[in-house]
Amino acid sequence: MKVVIEVDENRCIGKGKCYLVCPRGPKIWKFKSVDGKKVYYASDTSYCFFCKNCATRCPTNAITVKREK
Repeated sequence: MKVVIEVDENRCIGKGKCYLVCPRGPKIWKFKSVDGKKVYYASDTSYCFFCKNCATRCPTNAITVKREK
């Protein structure tokens, strides 16, 4: 199954907790600038093993993690 990680760019405040708590953070998480604001996104979910640490530690609940067939 494929893991899909969605980040609501309007809710992300760029703290990077998703990156820091993820066991494979550097392989999965990257950031970009959106309207002058730092926003994190999942660049390669093939390394994700569905622990959901990113979603549970996000202070604004901007992250959704789900599995797709």
